[in-house]
Amino acid sequence: MKYFFSLLFLSLTGILTANAQPAVKLFNDTDLKGWYAFEPGAGKHADASEVFKVQEGMIRLYGDKTGYLMSEASFSDFDLTAEFRWNTDPSVQKRSNSMNSGVMYLVPASTPDVLWPQGIQFQIKQGATGDFVLLKNVTVSQNGARTQAGESVVVARSQDAEKPAGEWNTLTVTVQKGKIVQTLNGTKVNEATEPSVDEGRILLQYEGFPIDFRKLEIRPIRK
Repeated sequence: MKYFFSLLFLSLTGILTANAQPAVKLFNDTDLKGWYAFEPGAGKHADASEVFKVQEGMIRLYGDKTGYLMSEASFSDFDLTAEFRWNTDPSVQKRSNSMNSGVMYLVPASTPDVLWPQGIQFQIKQGATGDFVLLKNVTVSQNGARTQAGESVVVARSQDAEKPAGEWNTLTVTVQKGKIVQTLNGTKVNEATEPSVDEGRILLQYEGFPIDFRKLEIRPIRK
């Protein structure tokens, strides 16, 4: 019996090892290599540092230009992790007093650069962090029902888990075999199945209130 369980353990370990992939750093802590920026005035900036900055190992989104950073690479099944905090330094230039931002994923490579493109957003917003925002007719299933297609459809989080403004938060998004799970600071805040988009890029939103990101990494999951 002991021999049987040893074989079972080794078998399960082998399966997990086969499915595990090395984490890919989306942000190298130094510059914005692997990203481009977009803002409506001038459009796409291949040199993302023309719009947003890297300081002290952080991506810092601030200033008077609403826009985003878009990853050049696309992903399908994955675990995505990012840390964020609201930048409450009064000396930092901002466009809005509303704490509103987000991390988008599954943004198809074919979708045009607009505010905001097709994909799914992990909403980062005071009082609403963890909501799904389904953009440009993306749909998912939740609790046995299909969401309606629309320009911007919100699916509310199940609970609040955001830390006070100025403190670092950790979000994760797991996309695997048609299921999506969003967590915030270790708490599951939303989940859905059967998204109408199944592969795409990662996007960091700047909607006018300064926000910092760090420790962005993604771990592809073998199908």
